Amino acid sequence: MIELEQARLRLEELGLGQAAQVLDAKLEAASHSQSTYLSFLNELLDAEIQERQRRNVEVRMKLSHLPYRRTLSEFDFSFQPGLDERLIRELATLTFVARHENVLFLGPPGVGKTHLAVALAMEAIGQGLPVYFVSLAQLVSDLRKAYEEHRLDKRMRVYLRPRILIVDEVGYLPLDPLAANLFFQLVSARYEKGSMILTSNKSFGEWGELMGDPVLATAVLDRLLHHSHVVNIRGNSYRLKEKLKTGIYATPGMQVGQNYPGASGSNEFRR
Repeated sequence: MIELEQARLRLEELGLGQAAQVLDAKLEAASHSQSTYLSFLNELLDAEIQERQRRNVEVRMKLSHLPYRRTLSEFDFSFQPGLDERLIRELATLTFVARHENVLFLGPPGVGKTHLAVALAMEAIGQGLPVYFVSLAQLVSDLRKAYEEHRLDKRMRVYLRPRILIVDEVGYLPLDPLAANLFFQLVSARYEKGSMILTSNKSFGEWGELMGDPVLATAVLDRLLHHSHVVNIRGNSYRLKEKLKTGIYATPGMQVGQNYPGASGSNEFRR
């Protein structure tokens, strides 16, 4: 027992806390299975590595500021039959990140745009990639404050550092000239240097009104769409899913999604 306690203390001194914690269980399992010394050591180190990977993922999750955790396995593709599941699965391989491409999810509220953005973010976090999530309103408010305090360059680096920057809810609130210009600066700075995932309830044709400047909106879209995957989601709201099933809620007369012609139909890739 003294030798066991000494071994546990040495593991802790080496920073192998998880290995120290599971030492007793691994020794007992090894004695029953008659494992070799090398096999026992590998199992002990595997436990330490798995725990460190889990902690690293948790740290990256906290730093990402994701609003919640959602995975692709939780997304009901059958509820959105017009969505190209194969394209979403391809995006989940994250090859678009290596090529510094962008992903834009367009559609009315509640169709799963943010869910899909978060799911891609979680895939990236699992692969060790830094991700940052922010709504457009939060983004421009933060950059505006930094601009007024003469520290814009320093604050801008927070949004340039992640491999994937997710900007949610583009179009829910109009931008004043300063906010639109700050957003343009960010998009320009990340152009061909880092991937962005955006969700929007507005067609691209409405971005001029959103930004109060059609010329500036064109410049923003030019950079976002040059290397991009556009996913146009037409369907009913997940939030009303159960009510639709029971007939409590009926979809309004206008077909959901018909306001989103900016993606030229449905799902596409632009180089």
